[in-house]
Amino acid sequence: MISFTKESSILNFVMTIFHVVFFGFIIIAGFLKGSAKNLVNPDGLAPFGVKGVLDGAAQVYFSYIGYDSVSTMAEEINNPSKSLPVGIMGSVFIVSGLYCLMSFALCMMLPYNQIPEKASFAIAFQRMGWKWASNVVGAGASLGIVASLLVAMLGQARYLCVIGRARLVPLWLAKVHPSTGTPLNATLFLGAFTASIALFTELEIVVDMVNLCTLLVFYLVANALIYRRYVITVNNPPFHTLLFLSLLSCSSIAFSLSWKLKQWWGLPLFGGIMIIITACFHYFVPYPNQPSKWSVPFMPWPAAMSIFLNVFLMTTLKKLSLQRFGVWSCLIILFYVLYGVHSTYRAEEMGMDAGDVNPNSSAQQTKLDIQLL
Repeated sequence: MISFTKESSILNFVMTIFHVVFFGFIIIAGFLKGSAKNLVNPDGLAPFGVKGVLDGAAQVYFSYIGYDSVSTMAEEINNPSKSLPVGIMGSVFIVSGLYCLMSFALCMMLPYNQIPEKASFAIAFQRMGWKWASNVVGAGASLGIVASLLVAMLGQARYLCVIGRARLVPLWLAKVHPSTGTPLNATLFLGAFTASIALFTELEIVVDMVNLCTLLVFYLVANALIYRRYVITVNNPPFHTLLFLSLLSCSSIAFSLSWKLKQWWGLPLFGGIMIIITACFHYFVPYPNQPSKWSVPFMPWPAAMSIFLNVFLMTTLKKLSLQRFGVWSCLIILFYVLYGVHSTYRAEEMGMDAGDVNPNSSAQQTKLDIQLL
């Protein structure tokens, strides 16, 4: 499995170099051929105000879904307790910087009201008179989409494999290739499922659903981080932590609805409530143990901020997206109730360990025991 992962990493490294060169070309061309006047004309630096910036942040949130793919490779890397935090934080900073520079370059090439919604960079180069560059950008964007799909499937297949070990989905999906040790069945299933969605679903619908699901996952991770740090790690009573998480979520929802409905009096009220309850929780429920080297610092403030931001961004998405997500969630819950619960219960009755699917599961489980929280 390690050999197979090394071969994959070489391919990813080559594609990464290509993308860095590709992005560098766009950024340099935008700065050299663009004009700073396009940043402020015709309607100023932020023509849609703060609301436009926040709405745009929710729309492109799917761009940050790839970082969790790093964590799914814990079974297939050496020294994950050190490599994973460095890889995740490094990729976040580097890619965020590239996103900002590319957006800045695009806004210098064209005024905001002339930037098309589709194929923005290709059309921007075309309008600049660089038709050859437009073709290069289009080809590079297509390759980037393929690379993103491969990376997403790489992580999702490992998620599905682990869920299969727990018997929440059919055990067939947890089978791994005998020579490479990779989740072959889960990869094939996800490939066919992803292709079907791409064939029959509009891109806007998929993007909105991915944005919402990503925000919800990050919201749940922030809640789990606080619960693990203040309850599981130190064996504190769970009541105070659960009460804090409930009040924080409710006040975040109230703040977000006040913003959406333009009830400005609610912003300082619910914003102040969030700060007060977080400060009270930090003071009355201290964390007595020293965190490990890679633990999140200044808890619970970073996780509380993450909870608020994810709730806030979720409310900025379209109402139809929330409705679609509700229908999809009901289907998943129905599948869990009708199949997952009974399947895991039968596995426990039979005395079957979820890790027995893979003969190397004990070694892999040891590598998964990473104290990042």
